Amino acid sequence: MSVAVQAESLVKEFPLVGPGLGFLRVPFARPQKRALDDISFSVAAGEVFGLVGPNGAGKTTLLKILCTLLEPNRGRAALFGHDVVQEGAAVRRLLGYCPSSERSFFMRLSARENLRFYGTLNDLSGPTLRSRIGSLLAEVGLDAAGDQPVRNYSTGMLQRLALARALLHQPRVLIFDEPTRSLDPAAAAWWRDYVRRELARARGCTVVLATHNLAEAEEVCDQLAVFHAARIRALGAAREICRQAGASSLAEAYLRLTSADVRPC
Repeated sequence: MSVAVQAESLVKEFPLVGPGLGFLRVPFARPQKRALDDISFSVAAGEVFGLVGPNGAGKTTLLKILCTLLEPNRGRAALFGHDVVQEGAAVRRLLGYCPSSERSFFMRLSARENLRFYGTLNDLSGPTLRSRIGSLLAEVGLDAAGDQPVRNYSTGMLQRLALARALLHQPRVLIFDEPTRSLDPAAAAWWRDYVRRELARARGCTVVLATHNLAEAEEVCDQLAVFHAARIRALGAAREICRQAGASSLAEAYLRLTSADVRPC
């Protein structure tokens, strides 16, 4: 099976901004906060790969590197062999990205108009784009509301529209950042079923997602990476992570692996 997503010794650091006028006292000091520290993993084509960990552990930073929105300080990441830094355009053609923010649409435009705009950015046009928009709106259950302004949409409807947007150009890799964070139980259940049944099994897409919902991660993901303090503390299927942590459940393993004094497995 081919490797869809690969990270090798990724390091990402951000400059720290000191209080007040501290930079005047030490003008050349450049303190750094390490957001990712020697991150390595691979995801096989067609797998669902989950990132779990507390806030600030580095999950979103990693997703942004994979999406070419950030560059690593050191190390390498690639999608189907295309380097995210050196071959950014090729990588973007391969992926669809669903951010956690609901503010990435033009709220006065309809869903159909939004998808037409984003489709144009992906070099789609004419009958091909119209057909793609119509089929995707029906697929995610928004065909009846496709001509309504997006500002009238609920959170669940916006999440479905974000999914339709990510699928417009038929990507091979889909990246989700906390996709069910604001969804009600029914909408979250629909999303989990859609990812497993339609995206992974039927279409063979590779899915990388970050979530705080451990039950969701265990249900949806083939492999998991547990993040804590910018590092991967455990990597593997849920039961393998439990074995590594000496725990009887994923929740117990998570608590052990994200405690302050834990060492990577």
